[in-house]
Parts: sequence; structure tokens; C-alpha cells
Amino acid sequence: MTNPLRYTVNCSLLFTELPLLERPAAARRAGFGAVEFWWPFVEAVPTDRHVDAFVTAIQDAGVQLTGLNFFAGDMPGGDRGLVSWPKRSGEFRDNIDVTVGIGERLGCQAFNALYGNREDGHSASEQDDLAVENLALAAQAAARIDGVVLVEPVSGADRYPLLTAADALAVIDRVQAPNVGLLADLYHLAVNGDDVDRVIAEHTDRIAHVQIADAPGRNEPGTGTLSLDRQLNALAGNGYSGWIGLEYKPSTTTVDSFGWLPRAAR
Repeated sequence: MTNPLRYTVNCSLLFTELPLLERPAAARRAGFGAVEFWWPFVEAVPTDRHVDAFVTAIQDAGVQLTGLNFFAGDMPGGDRGLVSWPKRSGEFRDNIDVTVGIGERLGCQAFNALYGNREDGHSASEQDDLAVENLALAAQAAARIDGVVLVEPVSGADRYPLLTAADALAVIDRVQAPNVGLLADLYHLAVNGDDVDRVIAEHTDRIAHVQIADAPGRNEPGTGTLSLDRQLNALAGNGYSGWIGLEYKPSTTTVDSFGWLPRAAR
């Protein structure tokens, strides 16, 4: 990779051979100064003790937390967010201040709000209206610390309605908050058939965070067919200066999977 972009390790997919609280230090030992996480707890409102332990693990490792997901339900069980889920909207709203509070303590300003699957018994328009309300509430809270709420197209979830950058941007336009931006995961966009080059060419200014994995397989760059190096250079050329989240499943050990990225570039 020849671009000047900065990389952050997603410790919810990488270093999973270690207990969660040991992963930030492992990322540091591998040469990285930044990490991101999905929601690292099993409930929307964890105990203060659990929150403190997570915060301490980040601080003690000497890494920057660059991104944190809001509570998204049971991800291994197929849940993909609560933003548009009527029966669990209250959990999302209860989670907002907890998530932003962790961000405030750790200097993290990017918060991914997974949209949620379509649910039987509710119309798409009802779910979409609820999502706009919830995203506006999250954006209002994040604004207190100059944070941004991210909306992400996702692949591999049959009932998740945001598949392309255009899908997510339409939602963002409805929210009408200046601090809601697109999370462009180049893997998800490519797998869903989006024109990633066109997205970069036309919407770099609306991309608030980027994540990468190769396809097929969702493994580290160089294991598949995606033109990630060219696309990252295009992002940089268009003025993107944010983080690049390494959100892939390592095809080997986590440490060995970083071979594509020289240590000096980490």
C-alpha cells in the first residue's frame, strides 16, 4: 500500500484468539496505534465495572479508540442493529449516552449505528421513520463531543435494507444532521454489487469512515480480487484523511495477516 492513510485495527474481528480486553495491547505490539470495536458488551447498558475495564484496557495499551458501534443486538445470532427495530428501539436509545460517554472518555468521535433488519409486522416506512428519529437522537448526543454517527451498508444479512452507498446516503439525507456520515466498507459495497469506484469518485466528501477486507472471503487485503490499493489511493487523492479500519477475518493468525502492510505504515 502506497497511500498516506492511517490504519486502525478492528478488534472485534482481529485478535479474536485473545480475550477481548487483551486485544488493544496486542494491536499495539503489532505496531498499530489505533483500534476500533463493535459494541464490546453483551447488553445495551453494561455495568460501570465492565465499562471501566474496557476503558482501562484501551488506555493501558496506549492506543487510540477510533470507532465504536452502538449496541446492535445479538450479532452472531443474526441481529444487525436496533436503529429501525420498533420492539427494541428503547434499548438503542438507552445505549446512546453509554456509547457516547465511552467515546468522551477515550477521545473517540465515530459511532457506527447499524440500521437493523426488516422485521415482520412492521412496514418498511414505519421502520425507516423510526430509524430517522433514532439517528437524529444519536447525532444530537454525539454532537456534544464533536462526534459523528455512521450509517453503513452491510452484506450477508438478507433482511438488512441498506446495501449500497446510495441506500445509506438516502437515510442520511432524511436525518438532516450535519454529523451523520457514510461508513464506506469497501468489502460490503463490492459484495453487494455497488460501483465502489463511482462511490469514491462522487461521494468522498460524505464518507466519514472507511473499512476494508478483500473478497471473496472477507480476509486480509491481497487474498482476493478487490482493487483495494487503487481505491484507497483514490480516496486519499480525493481528500479523505480519516482512518481505514481493518475489519477482516484473518486467513491465518492475526499477526501474520498483517504481512501486506509494512510495519512502518501501521
